[in-house]
Amino acid sequence: MYLPKTPEIAKKLFPKLTWQQDSEDKAVYLTFDDGPTPAITEWVLNQLEQYNAKATFFCLGKNVVRYPAIFEELLRSGHSVGNHTFNHLNCWETPKERFLNDIESCEKVFHSKLFRPPYGKLKPGLRSKILEKYQIIMWDVMSYDFDQNLSPKKCVDNVLNNLSNGSIIVFHDSLKASNNLKHSLPIVLRSLAAAGIQMNAL
Repeated sequence: MYLPKTPEIAKKLFPKLTWQQDSEDKAVYLTFDDGPTPAITEWVLNQLEQYNAKATFFCLGKNVVRYPAIFEELLRSGHSVGNHTFNHLNCWETPKERFLNDIESCEKVFHSKLFRPPYGKLKPGLRSKILEKYQIIMWDVMSYDFDQNLSPKKCVDNVLNNLSNGSIIVFHDSLKASNNLKHSLPIVLRSLAAAGIQMNAL
């Protein structure tokens, strides 16, 4: 289902999940999923630095193991990180214990109290269990940069036409998303900066 803006009904049905942040300032919260990825994550860091923007990177444990220097670079740059599981498992297709073990495998690589489920999917019985240890971060606005059938312009429109104060926005620092990301992110950052909107990490 193609929904760049999370419906209000979803937020009301699952109020313990974090969909957006309360903010008195003009601010949005940038997030990037699935990295770190060579060349792409470094490029994102460079773009963010140009606008004094901070973001939260929901990292895969397996990628942190493969590319520890990139992971350390994003920490040194002042960004925050979150657990995105070790192997990017689909919760709906994975036995409960295996999914929880995959979260724990990522936790052993790096520590974070933030968790985002791959594909945004969680079985009902797992939400309360995960909430015992983590704040589950969902999103208010999805760029859909990973959808190779979408144009970069559509990704830009998905973000700029749907954000509001406190929106949590999702991009992906992955190979699959790289073409749309490299064309859309600079435009989004420039537009937010021009509008006086702060870009913060969670």
